[in-house]
Amino acid sequence: MFHQIVTPVANALLPSFLVAVIPIAIVLIMLGVLRRPAWQASMAGLIAGLIIAVGVWKMPAGLALNSVAFGVVFALLPVMWIVYGALVLYNVSVKSGRFDAFRQWMLDHMPNDRRLVLLVVAFSFGCLLEGIAGFGTPVAITSALLIALGFPALEALTYTLIFNTAPVAFGALGVPITVLGAVTSMPPGPLGAMVGRQLPLFAFLLPFYVIGLYGGFRSIRKLWPALTVAGGSFALAQFVSSNFISYQLTDVLASMTSLIITIAFLKVWSPEPDPKYHIDRPARPAGAAKIGYGGWLPWVVITVVVIFWVYAKVFLIGDTKVLWPGLNQQVFITLYNKPYAALWDFQPLGTGTAILLAAIITAVLVKLPVKDFMASLWDAWVQIRIAVATVCMIVGLAFLLNYSGISYTLGMGVASVGALFPLVSAFLGWVAVFLSGSDTSGNALFGNLQVVAAKQLGFDPVLMAATNSSGGVMGKMISPQNIATGVSTTGLRGHEGVVFARTFKHSIFLTLLLGVVVYLQQHVLSWMIPHLH
Repeated sequence: MFHQIVTPVANALLPSFLVAVIPIAIVLIMLGVLRRPAWQASMAGLIAGLIIAVGVWKMPAGLALNSVAFGVVFALLPVMWIVYGALVLYNVSVKSGRFDAFRQWMLDHMPNDRRLVLLVVAFSFGCLLEGIAGFGTPVAITSALLIALGFPALEALTYTLIFNTAPVAFGALGVPITVLGAVTSMPPGPLGAMVGRQLPLFAFLLPFYVIGLYGGFRSIRKLWPALTVAGGSFALAQFVSSNFISYQLTDVLASMTSLIITIAFLKVWSPEPDPKYHIDRPARPAGAAKIGYGGWLPWVVITVVVIFWVYAKVFLIGDTKVLWPGLNQQVFITLYNKPYAALWDFQPLGTGTAILLAAIITAVLVKLPVKDFMASLWDAWVQIRIAVATVCMIVGLAFLLNYSGISYTLGMGVASVGALFPLVSAFLGWVAVFLSGSDTSGNALFGNLQVVAAKQLGFDPVLMAATNSSGGVMGKMISPQNIATGVSTTGLRGHEGVVFARTFKHSIFLTLLLGVVVYLQQHVLSWMIPHLH
C-alpha cells in the first residue's frame, strides 16, 4: 500500500506546496497566457503531474497511471455521456427545425434588444439546462442559440460561461450537494441550505454584472427593472427552494420561476428602443402569424424526462459499483488516516441515457427521418471528440492529484493561512472545479478537507463545506472541460485560450467577493449558518 506524503520537499509545507501547484500553473499559463488549445494545456498539465507524482511524491508509476485511467473512465461515463446526449438533442432540434422555431419565438415574443435576449437565453434558460443536465450542456446549447440570434461567437460563449455560475452548485438535480454530504458525513439538507444563503446574492448580481460588461453602466440604468426581475426572481426562488422545499429541485424551480416571470414581465415592459442593440430580424411575409411554442418542445421533453428519471430512480436500474482493480484500497490517505477507496459507479441508465432518450422522444414527436437522427448522433461525436480528449486528460490529472496526495498538500497549504481561511476557502473549491470541470467532483476532492481544516481552526464546518461548493461555481467558467464543451457548437475550436483569457479575471473577482461574504458569515453574520440537527 502506498502511503501519501504530505510534505515530500524538504519535509516542509511551503516548498512542497510550491511544487504541488506546478501542474495547475502549467494548465493556467498555457490557456491564459500562451492561448493554447485546451487539449494541449491539459496534456502538458497531465505529463507534469505524472512526473511530479512519481518523482517527488514517490507514487509507484503503476498506481499513478491507474489513477489517471480511473479518471479517464469517470470522464467518459458519466460526464461526457451526459454532454453527448445533450448535443444529440441539440442536433435533433436543429435538423427538425425546432431550434430555428425557438430562435424565431424569441424574436417574435421578446423586445428587439440583444441585451434582454442575452438575459433570458444565457441566464434564465441556461440555468434551466444546468439544473437538468449540467456538465457543460447549457454552455454548448445556449451559446449556439445566441449565435443564431446574431451574437458573435466569442461574445456568446464568454457571457454564457459567466452566467453559468449562478446555478452550478445545485446543477444536475442537486448532485453536487448530495456528494458533498456523502464525503463530509454531514446531512445534505443543511449544506444545501447554507449554499442557498450564499449564491442567491450572486444570482441577483449576475444580470447587472454581465449586462454591465456587455453594454456598460448606461445599459444597467436603462434595463434595471428587467435585471431586477430576472435576478431577483431566481435568487428568491433559489433561497426558498434550497432552504424550505428541496435542494434537488432548487435549480429547476429557480430557473423556471425566473424564465416565466421575466418573459411575462417583458410582455408588459420594454426599454426605449436602442438601435445599437437591435437584432436583425429576417423579413416576414405580410400578415404572417407569430410562431407558436413548438420550438420549446425539445426543452420541455428533456425537463420532464430527466425529472421523472431521477424521482422514479430509473438510474438505479442496473447500477453497478465497481471497485477499481489495482487502485481500490491501495493508497493510504495520511491526512485522514484511512485507505482511499476507488469506486466507479457504473450506471447504464444514468442521466446521460435519460437525455439521449429525450432526444429519441423528441425525434419521434417531430417525425424526424431516421437518417437525420443517425446524422445527429454522428454530428454530436464530431462536435465533442476534441472535448472528450480534453476532459479525459484534465479529469485524469485531477484523479492523479487526489491519489498521489498532491491535492492534500495543496489543501493543507491553503488551510495554513489560519484566521484568513474563510477568505481563501472559496479558492479551494475554485481550484477543484477548474481541474475537474464539475462542482460534483470538486466537492468529492476538497469537501472533507474543508471540514478538517475548519475543525482544526475553530470555524464552522457547515459553512466551509458549503463554501467549497459555492467557490467551485466560480471556477466553472474557466474550466477546460466547460470551455471545451462550449466551443464544440460555436466554431471556436482551438481558441479555448482566448475564451479562458476573457473569463479568467471575472472568475477571480467573483471568487474574491465570495471569500469576503464567507469571512463575514463566519465572523459577523454567523446567524446565517444553519445548525446541524
